[in-house]
Amino acid sequence: MRRVAGSVRHCYARAMVNLGSALTLGGCTIRFADSGGCGQPVVLLHGAGLDHEMFDAQAGRLLEVGHRVIRVDLRAHGASRPNSDPLSAEQFVLDMEALIAHAGLARPALVGQSLGGNIAQRLVQRAPGAYSRLSVLDATWNTGPLTLGERLVLRAAAPMLALMPWQRLRASMADASASSLTARAYAERTFARMSKPEFIAVWRATAQFISPDPAYRTAIPLLLARGASDRLGNIAAAMPAWAMAEGVAEAIIPGAGHIVTLDAPDAMNDVLLRFFATRVGAA
Repeated sequence: MRRVAGSVRHCYARAMVNLGSALTLGGCTIRFADSGGCGQPVVLLHGAGLDHEMFDAQAGRLLEVGHRVIRVDLRAHGASRPNSDPLSAEQFVLDMEALIAHAGLARPALVGQSLGGNIAQRLVQRAPGAYSRLSVLDATWNTGPLTLGERLVLRAAAPMLALMPWQRLRASMADASASSLTARAYAERTFARMSKPEFIAVWRATAQFISPDPAYRTAIPLLLARGASDRLGNIAAAMPAWAMAEGVAEAIIPGAGHIVTLDAPDAMNDVLLRFFATRVGAA
């Protein structure tokens, strides 16, 4: 059995690198990989400027325990380039709704990091009955309250980033995003595949997800996890407040920064698998 599982995982890893499936949606061909099978489907949504490879370790473990795993390069990222349509929060959400329908996924679980977490939150907010679980990794709270200072920073972030030379911006963002050398190198490599205008457009679209709604609560099982060293944006302050409001325990991963899946893959896998193994309605 061990040999069979290893063989399946190896074949799946090769398929993921190729992202052999495609869905053409206004101005972009979205590339994705679907492991197939009859297990509970899990859709993995990566962060801004990154790609599907940030979930290499998680995809392998989820497949190993019997899940159907879907990975995607979001519009204007990775293999889902070029993109000729304007980027927006709404477009990212529409893309994922179309892909989920195209793949015929029944109530998939969503795992999203950073921008992927913002997209996943909005998907569940729009149609909670369409999804089984929501895991948000190192992303801010879409509907949480904002201080005046946070509103000002959110408004000024993209213009300030646009003033930085592209090479310096890439290096700075990579350093701020990861604790490990491996994750930093990965981040800078994936950022470099984009142009500066694309990167800034993605950043602006990410900010559009922030829409305070004090009464909103997530209607399906929710996992909130972040790297202990994540200092991007207001995540370190917003996620504990979010966990308290939702009545869930926040998972804080030691030794990890913003790209928690690469900084601490084994610890992140353990947290995810425990969450997926918990019965709905269990304490």
